[in-house]
Amino acid sequence: MPGSLVGEVAATLADDSYGRTRMSLLRSARFPAIVLLVAAAAGLVVANSPAGGPVDDFLHTYVGIDGIFELTVDHWIADGLLAIFFFVVAVELQYELTSGQLNSARKAMQPAIAAAGGVLVPIAIYLVFAFGSDAADGWPIPTATDIAFALGVLAVFGKGLPAALRVFLLALAILDDIVGIVFIAVLFTTDVDFGMLGLALVTLVLFGILSRQLDSRAKVPIAIVLVILAILTWAFVYQSGVHATIAGVVLGLAMAQRPALRVRHELEPWVNVIVLPLFAFNAALVAVPAVSLGELSPAFWGVLVALPVGKILGITVFGWISLRIGDRSAAPPLKLGDLLAAGALGGIGFTVSLLLSELAFGDQPEIRDQAILGVLAGSVISLIAAGILVSWRAWHYRKQAAIAAAGTTSTPTAS
Repeated sequence: MPGSLVGEVAATLADDSYGRTRMSLLRSARFPAIVLLVAAAAGLVVANSPAGGPVDDFLHTYVGIDGIFELTVDHWIADGLLAIFFFVVAVELQYELTSGQLNSARKAMQPAIAAAGGVLVPIAIYLVFAFGSDAADGWPIPTATDIAFALGVLAVFGKGLPAALRVFLLALAILDDIVGIVFIAVLFTTDVDFGMLGLALVTLVLFGILSRQLDSRAKVPIAIVLVILAILTWAFVYQSGVHATIAGVVLGLAMAQRPALRVRHELEPWVNVIVLPLFAFNAALVAVPAVSLGELSPAFWGVLVALPVGKILGITVFGWISLRIGDRSAAPPLKLGDLLAAGALGGIGFTVSLLLSELAFGDQPEIRDQAILGVLAGSVISLIAAGILVSWRAWHYRKQAAIAAAGTTSTPTAS
């Protein structure tokens, strides 16, 4: 979700240090989407080349302290580095839930109803393909939205779109992230070690309390202790049996808002240029199966259809319903075409969908690889559809603005 905070965050950070534009390319909406796409394509190419074997062997090399704490390289990427991404996500969630677009039920109602459709309909479509098969456990995969890609498409094709549509999409993607985080925490947690979870809670509480002292003069010592507490929290969560990325989520939610926004600001370029591309490359490192279309797993077909079709149908239909219930004055003035564009953007699952594929089929590598191919193909279809629909809506609103401007200039002013 890097790059998606709206103007209020910039205002929150406005001071001598953060009023300047630094590393603008790495923080732009376009950059993460392009790099993610290139990294995923590179992973597919490498996996299906002679280099695929050696790279895969390297990623399964164990790194750490023998007998104490060691993970394979790909687990360090998925469980370690990706926790930093989830920290950035959680900081944004905290901001939006307390000060932004989701800080009241009135504001959240329309995107929440649309997000529900964007979760339920893809699940239903996936299960049409996979119910009763070994692939049925992958039903959470098509529920996610990759906000980095969605905002990248808006930045490239959305010139002239109303602010209401951008706000709606941001809120929708944030709610999707919450659903994805809940799925990761609840569905993929096994054999919980409550002792380790208790230690994680202790370090988390200390982290939250100490983060509220960062405005004191001892900023550097406090920052060092916070880093140590964050690492300990991550290690305890990992050892507890809960997926380690959840540590990033709870740390981002627990940290005091202003320093959390500053840390997010500093981490954003590194997440964009290192964390997400490495994860995308690693996740997409799958060999394309040499089988006929009829032999492909229901996981592939389910994700392939559920991401573009399910998201468009779910978000559009439920979003349309949300416009007609409740307090209409609270809802942004979105049209059916706007909801179609938002639905297509919602179908770009990518990062969280790739992670859910890894988690759902961790012990079934053949099904996992086909689910990942389904995520990549479904996301690309949604990307193309979103580019077309967003361009159409942007053209529509630019045309309306031009007509309105022409009408204003042609109307004589009263003397």
